[in-house]
Amino acid sequence: MVTPFELVADLRTRLGEGPVWEAAHGTLRLTDIPARRLIRFDPESGRIETVETSEEVGCFAPTRDGGTVAAMRSGIFDLTTQRRLAANPETYSGSRFNDGTTDPRGRFLAGTVDPERQGRAALYRLDRSGLTRLVDGLHTSNGLAFSPDGRTLYHADTPRFVVRAYDYDADTGTMSNGREFIRLTPTDTDQGRPDGAAVDAEGCYWTALYQGARVHRYSPKGELLSVHPVPAQSPTMPCFGGPDMQTLYLTSARDGCTPEQLARYPQSGGLFALRTDVPGLPKPAFDPGV
Repeated sequence: MVTPFELVADLRTRLGEGPVWEAAHGTLRLTDIPARRLIRFDPESGRIETVETSEEVGCFAPTRDGGTVAAMRSGIFDLTTQRRLAANPETYSGSRFNDGTTDPRGRFLAGTVDPERQGRAALYRLDRSGLTRLVDGLHTSNGLAFSPDGRTLYHADTPRFVVRAYDYDADTGTMSNGREFIRLTPTDTDQGRPDGAAVDAEGCYWTALYQGARVHRYSPKGELLSVHPVPAQSPTMPCFGGPDMQTLYLTSARDGCTPEQLARYPQSGGLFALRTDVPGLPKPAFDPGV
């Protein structure tokens, strides 16, 4: 049986991204990148709160002390104090931070976007020693997610239709042994490519296929296990949440869709959800002292 995602909030985000489940509050937060706003959604009441930001927030994470760290266009900031923790080291026009996550020790990982696809984007790690470049030569850094034991890091370069897996050393925050995990083949009628991702308790990788109107679930060996349709042309990133961590939330985008695609998928830009048999796992908070 194929289980589709269903709309839970018609947010009409231009580019909804980076959903984060806030277990302490029972809420989901996400960013609408080009609209420069953070959105909080309460599944119980349906209440939606919006906060404007000074720059585009590509991704964010809760901090150990209850604040928020956000990767924006010009750098990575503590949103509570408005203090810049690290500048964006890339100086070419259009560069901004994009997808990110925290590692098992609480370091913050975030990558960038090269809108001209010249291979100038990169993946970075932020810890107490500052900002360190981990991977370069990218078009769009995306799809960051860890295996349940924290020893494997998955990372996508969306325009190249590929997801790679790396061995990850949580003690040092270093990556090694990069290898191809998933490669999708585009066609004239299907340009679905791997965007944001999440990993469940069985170690399976869920990836949103941007411009593909679906989410794929892969085994730790890269085998396609299931396909879940989405009533939006461009799903962007899944995130496990809910009291039992068995609701898979999914953001989506309206920007980049043609009038024909929006007519076919009028809920594009909405927030969707799917009940899963396998729960997800909570992510560590950002710890600036690591």
